[in-house]
Amino acid sequence: MKTDRWSAELDEITQAFKQDFDALSGDESNWKPNATTWSIAQIIQHLIVVNETYYPVLEQIRSNTYYTPRFGQIGFINRLFGNLILNSVQPEQKRKIKTFPIWEPELSAIRSDIVTRFEAHQHELKLIIQSSEDLLARHTVISSPANRMIVYKLETAFDIMVAHEKRHFKQAQEINRLRLNRNVKPTV
Repeated sequence: MKTDRWSAELDEITQAFKQDFDALSGDESNWKPNATTWSIAQIIQHLIVVNETYYPVLEQIRSNTYYTPRFGQIGFINRLFGNLILNSVQPEQKRKIKTFPIWEPELSAIRSDIVTRFEAHQHELKLIIQSSEDLLARHTVISSPANRMIVYKLETAFDIMVAHEKRHFKQAQEINRLRLNRNVKPTV
């Protein structure tokens, strides 16, 4: 099945998040190095929020109530947008990108079971991706849930989700490193 690769990658990402962050307390997972940087918990919540915004799109496609903008059927356009977004969320990409408002995480403290909720979310996401084989075979084109003018193939959307999770895992690791090193006194 075509969806097996995404399932395997999602399993790896889930295990990495569990291994690195499952033992953190609520205070530790909500710690922020400054007011403009997200906490580990906010990063994880952001991933859940982003991925779940694709669910209604898939439901609408299945119920034949989804409308893809006409220009989305132009292969060049959906490849261009898809490649631009996919390249922007690669884990190696150093440049920070401001997220769309609908994908902002909560500003308040997030419950300490965020990793457990993420694990459940990942399982659900895998099932949704696996049930999309027929849509992938039809080369379905969708709009970004954040902006109807941004179009790409569903296959690219799944690539974007996985790359986005990998990118934010690296970001969460960096936040954790900063958290652990904040009270370390330099040795002379």
